[in-house]
Amino acid sequence: MDWQGEIAAARSRIRGHARVTPVARLTLGGHDIEVKLEQMQLTGSFKARGAFNTLLSVDVPAAGVVAASGGNHGAAVGFAAAALGHPAHIFVPEVAGPAKIAVIERSGATCHVVPGLYADALEAARAHEAETGAMQVHAYDAVPTVAGQGTCFAEWDAQGLEADTVLVAVGGGGLIAGALAHWAGRRKVVAVEPRLSRALHAALEAGEPVDVPVSGVGANALGAKRIGSIAFELARGMEAVVVEDAAILEAQRVLWQEARQLVEPAGACALAGLLSGAYRPAPGERVAVLVCGANPAPDPLG
Repeated sequence: MDWQGEIAAARSRIRGHARVTPVARLTLGGHDIEVKLEQMQLTGSFKARGAFNTLLSVDVPAAGVVAASGGNHGAAVGFAAAALGHPAHIFVPEVAGPAKIAVIERSGATCHVVPGLYADALEAARAHEAETGAMQVHAYDAVPTVAGQGTCFAEWDAQGLEADTVLVAVGGGGLIAGALAHWAGRRKVVAVEPRLSRALHAALEAGEPVDVPVSGVGANALGAKRIGSIAFELARGMEAVVVEDAAILEAQRVLWQEARQLVEPAGACALAGLLSGAYRPAPGERVAVLVCGANPAPDPLG
């Protein structure tokens, strides 16, 4: 796969549709780091990049698009579909919660709430696809999605990223796959997962993607039952750490109290890897953190 070519094409394709998000040098929890504030992306997460790249790279059928989502992907697909004039049906599990469901409904999509977890929403979305002919937009395990997420890291390089190591949160794997596809060994990428939603860790231990139980504070954004195959292939041999829910909530608090950045738990997961000591930089190692989601529940201003 020519990932560099795919990501370059995606950057050109989504220009003018997705937002260029800012970077900042911050001291958080006593660590001097560079941070990319991707939670300021349209709909509040990096997902808009993959959604726009997917819809702009194909002929969308008259039946429109369908997606399963824990919340952020659905909001992004709904927003991109509305912007491009396509109908969208989004299937979300109950665990998504009212705040993220409201974001999806504001996007203009038709939102269907499904009992259970993400896997149940995905099954319902696939049934809708088979019945109507709508195009499925996968949340993480598709080349256009991964290439779209990869634009975040190409953009960061263009903004002058100097770090040796970048910490990235992992759910289903679209975002970490984008980072690994873009940097391909040219920069160290560290995966950070919640201990209660550890699909990548389980796959790396088993030597193949496997199902895991999902729970915890980040489950509605990082709660994939199984890591995507693209992410797994790109992640072989990479360094990955896990963090406790308490560490994620502490990182969320630090981002608000020390930088006035309001994020959801999943958005603070990568920072939790650093603040908790799950990842310990070597002396002189320059570390950067991607902040990836800004749709907390409940929405304090909703």
